[in-house]
Amino acid sequence: MAETIEIPSAAGAFPALSASPGGRPSGAVVVVQEAFGLTEHIGDIVDRFAAAGYRAVAPALYHRQGAPVIDYAALQDAEKAEELIALLGSLTAPDIDADLDATLALLMDEGFAEPSIGMVGFCMGGAITLYACTRPGIAAGVTFYGGGVTTGRFGLPPLVELAPGIVHPWLGLYGDEDPSIPVEQVEELRTAAASAAASTEIVRYAEAGHGFNCEARPEHFDATAAADGWARTLSFLAARLA
Repeated sequence: MAETIEIPSAAGAFPALSASPGGRPSGAVVVVQEAFGLTEHIGDIVDRFAAAGYRAVAPALYHRQGAPVIDYAALQDAEKAEELIALLGSLTAPDIDADLDATLALLMDEGFAEPSIGMVGFCMGGAITLYACTRPGIAAGVTFYGGGVTTGRFGLPPLVELAPGIVHPWLGLYGDEDPSIPVEQVEELRTAAASAAASTEIVRYAEAGHGFNCEARPEHFDATAAADGWARTLSFLAARLA
C-alpha cells in the first residue's frame, strides 16, 4: 500500500505517495495527481505501478495550500466546487517546475537516471505530463484526459501550443464523451503533436468520458477504456524506459 513520504526541496519538504516493487525496479514513474489532490485513486495508481515493477511516487502539488484532498462529490456542491477551482487557480508554472524538479531529484538520488524515469498524469496531471515532455528530466510521458488543450492553465500555454515542443515520447488517452475536452480539441492536439521532434500518439475511446480510468467515480468509470488505457501505458513505458 502506498505510503506517505517527504520530498526535500529548496522551499522545504512536501508530501508524496510512494511505493516500490518487491524486486529490482524496471524504472521509475512519477504519477501526477488529478485536480482533486492525492486521492485514494491516485494512491491505487501508485500501488499498481509498483506491482507492475516500477518505483512510483506521486507528489502533492497542493502542498503549499496544505495538501488538501477534495471529495469527488465536490462538483455537486457549489462551495466545494469553488474550493476546487481556487486550488486549481493557485498553481503556478514556477511552482510546478519546482515540484517536478524536486521529485525527479529524489528519484535520481535513489539511482534512477533520466532514461529510466517516466511520468503518467490524470486530469490536470495529464496536462502537466505533456508539459513535462517538453522539458528535461523524463524519458516518456502518458496523459489521461489532460485538459487545457486550447486554453492555457497555471500560466502555461495551451497544450496545442506546447505540443510541437515535445521532446520525449508522449501518449495521450482521451474519451470522446468528455464534455470538457471536445473531440475537435483532441484532434487539434493530435495535429499539433505530430510536428514534435519526439514520437507522439493519441488514442480516443468512443464511449468513454472524463475520468474514465477512475473506479472511485462510477458515473465516469469505463472498464473497457480503463483496461485498454492501462495496458497501453504499461506497454508504452516498457518500450521506452531504460
